[in-house]
Formats: sequence, structure tokens, C-alpha cells
Amino acid sequence: MVTPGGLVVLTDRRSASGPLIEVVRQAVRGGAAWVILRERDLSYGDRAALASRLRSVVPGNRLIIAGPDPLGGTAVHLSGSDPLPSGTVLTGRSWHGTEDLSSVDYVTLSPVYPTSSKPGYGPALGATGAAELRAPVPWLALGGIGTAAQAAECAAAGAAGIAVMGALMRSRDPERTAHELSSAFAAGSGRCLASAETAVGTSRGLSGGGW
Repeated sequence: MVTPGGLVVLTDRRSASGPLIEVVRQAVRGGAAWVILRERDLSYGDRAALASRLRSVVPGNRLIIAGPDPLGGTAVHLSGSDPLPSGTVLTGRSWHGTEDLSSVDYVTLSPVYPTSSKPGYGPALGATGAAELRAPVPWLALGGIGTAAQAAECAAAGAAGIAVMGALMRSRDPERTAHELSSAFAAGSGRCLASAETAVGTSRGLSGGGW
């Protein structure tokens, strides 16, 4: 099972700096690996049409639909109260430490940082606080992520990826913003892996005077 990782884009057409399809296209070009389609206020037909258009710019099978209806795809992201659908290949859920994770492949934890997209939503967990929830499946850090330092901090805390909306939707250069965030997350993940490998090597006597 391939689960979302790296930079994950959440859509918000109302705050997008340009046409949503073009903003997403640029973000993908800059390094975004997955996209979650929100826009739950649209009619079914309009939302299904938008999903179809997004699939033309998002890497194969990496468009996830927020809500229990995959709109012709196979991947969904559920809120805490959404029912679990049947027939999907990939299922994520927003998790706050209590929601049922039966048949869930990944979760988002939020808000990691204070977020202007949802003022008053919180309190912020912090990257370390999110990690301390000990999600039993891969987790994405969500909420208020807008800088390379924050992306790297989430990677170091063990996040599988960062889910970003405002910083990408409002960016005047989504490609550059996506590149900065995805590169910082990848670098942070690399440092985290290197530290883990060093710790394993030390415990086995492979450093510090060992073999």
C-alpha cells in the first residue's frame, strides 16, 4: 500500500491566487506528490468535473477526494464523522487521537501550528506534540505549515508528509513554494533517517570503537 507522503496539497479555490487547476499544476511541478480535493460546498456534478480535470495534472492515482465519495477514483480522506465507504483502495482520516482507525491507511494530525485558514482552531499541537499522539498508521502534519523550517521540523518528528493549503493556495509562485517546502521536508526526513541509522549502528557496536 502506497500512502501519501512528502508534500500534499489541499485545495481551496476561494483563496487560490489563480485558477485552481493552474495553481495545483504549478505545485505538482514544484514537487507536490499528492493532492486532496476539498471544495465540499460544490454541487456533485461540479465537484466531479473538477476532480476529472485535476486528475489530468496530478500524478497517477494520487488525487484524494475529501469525503466518502471518491468521485470516480479510488482514494478518499474522511473527516472524523464521515462513514467508512466500501470499494476504495486508499482511505485517510482526520484524527485527533480518538476516532476509529479501522481500515484507515493514514491520518492527518492538526493543527500542528497556528493557522490563519482556521483562526481559533487549536490549540496547536506542535510537531513534537503531534508525534506524541503515536498514530498507529502513517501521519501527515496539517495546519499552519508555511516555511521550510516548519517542514523540516515535521519531518524530524516522524511525519510521513506535510499537508499544506494556505501557503500554496495563496502563493504568487506555487511552483517555487512547493519546491521549497518539499525540499525542506525531504532534507529533514534524510537527517532523521541518518540519525536513526547511526543510533542502530551504535547499539550494534558499529561505531564508537566497534567493528
